Amino acid sequence: MSQIAPATLEGWYALHQVFSMDWAALRAAGPAARAELAAEATALFNELAKGADGTWSAPFRLAGGGADWLFVHFRPTLDELADVQRRVSDSALGAYLRREYDYLSITEAGLYHATAEAAGEHKPGSDEFRARIAESMAAEAASAHVRSRLYPQVPEGMRYVSFYPMTKRREQGANWYSLPVADRSRLMREHGMTGRTFAGRVFQVITGSVGLDDWEWGVTLFARDPLEFKRIVTEMRYDEASAVYGEFGRFFTGIRFAPEEWASHLGVVAG
Repeated sequence: MSQIAPATLEGWYALHQVFSMDWAALRAAGPAARAELAAEATALFNELAKGADGTWSAPFRLAGGGADWLFVHFRPTLDELADVQRRVSDSALGAYLRREYDYLSITEAGLYHATAEAAGEHKPGSDEFRARIAESMAAEAASAHVRSRLYPQVPEGMRYVSFYPMTKRREQGANWYSLPVADRSRLMREHGMTGRTFAGRVFQVITGSVGLDDWEWGVTLFARDPLEFKRIVTEMRYDEASAVYGEFGRFFTGIRFAPEEWASHLGVVAG
């Protein structure tokens, strides 16, 4: 049995929300109402910015993408993430927002190499195999690098974001899920090596969504220079893991702003 699923480690639940603003309704609300709305939005996102156990939320102003805002939320549990979603929806700001897209997932580290090694040493499904996987998972979970992937904190100054969902192909002649685990491990290792050449320039957050949303993974990239998004995605498209087996959804690119900036973004004129 070579077509086995890789072991995975999971961390925080993630929700990416994409909204358009009803600018006509906002203008009709008048200056006083807009000022009150901005104050409420500032208070809301200041509170959401820091969740439990280091989790966080952040607003981004989109450029293109057919929408105005991207809100990114990380929380320890699905229940807490659903509460954040409700708070945004029930807020005064929520009355002016139209949801264009959202994406539910959880931060993930895929242990392809460890799974391939265990399968090479023991029969998949055996007690020895499960013990070997458990040992690898414990070691990886203690790694600072892996923990930074499961519980991400964006480096200072990386104010640009690019988010997109993706799936592995399941087509005749290009079916990722029919490949032996050793081949998938090799391809993902090569793919990861390309990503590492952008260390310090791009911070990557990979979230898994199999069984949670329509796509299989979400990719959230942060950078100081938005051109780095074009560079890294171009480079990684040439890896076999993407060139042969990758399918990609919509891309959303934005600029992070502090909660105190809601007033200027909502057209409040300082008096």
